[in-house]
Amino acid sequence: MRLTDCYNFHDFRRLAKQRLPGPIFNYIDGGADDEVTLRRNTESFERCDLVPDVLRGVSDVDLSVTVMGQKLAAPFYCSPTALQRLFHHDGERAVAAAAAKFGTMFGVSSLGTVSLEEARRIGGGAPQVYQFYFHKDRGLNAAMMRRAKEAGIQVMMLTVDSITGGNRERDLRTGFSIPFRLSLAGMLQFAIKPAWGLNYVTHEKFRLPQLDEHVEMGGGTMSISRYFTEMLEPSMSWDDVAEMVRLWSGQFCLKGVMSVADAKRAVEIGCTGIVLSNHGGRQLDGSRSAFDQLAEIVDAVGDRIDVMMDGGIQRGTHVLKALSLGAKAVGLGRYYLYPLAAAGQPGVERALSFLRTEITRDMKLMGRTSIGQLSRDNLRFR
Repeated sequence: MRLTDCYNFHDFRRLAKQRLPGPIFNYIDGGADDEVTLRRNTESFERCDLVPDVLRGVSDVDLSVTVMGQKLAAPFYCSPTALQRLFHHDGERAVAAAAAKFGTMFGVSSLGTVSLEEARRIGGGAPQVYQFYFHKDRGLNAAMMRRAKEAGIQVMMLTVDSITGGNRERDLRTGFSIPFRLSLAGMLQFAIKPAWGLNYVTHEKFRLPQLDEHVEMGGGTMSISRYFTEMLEPSMSWDDVAEMVRLWSGQFCLKGVMSVADAKRAVEIGCTGIVLSNHGGRQLDGSRSAFDQLAEIVDAVGDRIDVMMDGGIQRGTHVLKALSLGAKAVGLGRYYLYPLAAAGQPGVERALSFLRTEITRDMKLMGRTSIGQLSRDNLRFR
C-alpha cells in the first residue's frame, strides 16, 4: 500500500500500521482500559443525521472561522500531541508546515519533540497553540509560560484531564515506554519493521526540547510514565488555573472540560476557550464523548466563551455535525497522526486536503455557503 492509495482515515490508518512497529502503532491507536470511550467517540456521530436544504445557490463556499481570536481558513486544527518524531522523523516540523499551508492552527505539546521556537519558525504566520501540563514545580510552570510568550505563541492550552496517565493496556502488553523497555514480543515487532529503525538511527536524537532537563527520550533522567506520576501536580485547582490565566494575559484555553459546571467555571476565571475532550479515549474509559456533551455546554456558555471539541473526527460530515451543534472549530488528533506516521508532511497534507474537500462538498450538499449558516435545524438525532 502506498500514500497514493489512501483516500480516507481508514486508509491512512492501514498504511501507518503497515509502516510502524507494532508497539508504536498501538501507542497511537489504543485507548484506556476496554477502549469503550475510544470507540464511542466516533460512534456518537453516527447517531446524528444531517438534514440538507436544496436550491440555495452554493457556487462559492467560505470555510473560514475565527476561534480564540485566530482566523482559520478551515474549521479544523491540528491538536497538540506528544512524541511526534517517534512516529515519523520530521514529527512536529511536518505538521507545522502542513497546517501553515492550509491556513489553520496547530499545537506543540510540553512533550513535543520539536521546540516551540522551531515549530513557530516553520509555521510562519499560522496560529500556534502550546499544550501545557501543570507541574508541581511552580517555577518551572512560570518559566515555560515565559518561554511560550517569548516564542510568540498565540494560545495557551492547559490540559486538565491528565493529572495522571490512563491505563493503556496495549502499551503494557508490548512493554512500550519512553525510554524503550520492550517485551520480547515488542522487540520482534521492531525487528520486522526495519525501515523505522533505520530512520531512528540515521536522524538526530529524539529529544523533548520543552523538558530537556527533566525527561529524556533516549534513556536519561526520567521515563514518560514517571513524568506523569512524579512531576505533574495532582492537586491542581481552579485557583491555580486562575493564576495562570492572569499571568498569561492572553488567549487561554482549557482542554479536557466535559461538564457544564466546569465550563461555567472556566468562563468565571477568564478563559477564552474550552476544548471538550476525553483525550481521545486514552484517560477515563467509560466517559462520555465530546460530541454528546457539546449541545448542553454550548447552551450553557457558548455565548461567553469559544467552545471547541475533539475526539473521533474521521469525516467532513463529522465536522459539520459538530459545527451545527455550536462548536467553533474541531481538533484533529489521530486524523493527522496516522498520515504523519505513514508519509510525513505529504501524508498530513493529503489528509487535510481530503478533509477540506469533503467539508466543502458537504456544505454545498447541505445548501450552506458559510460556517455561520450551520445550525441545529440541520440535525436530527436517532
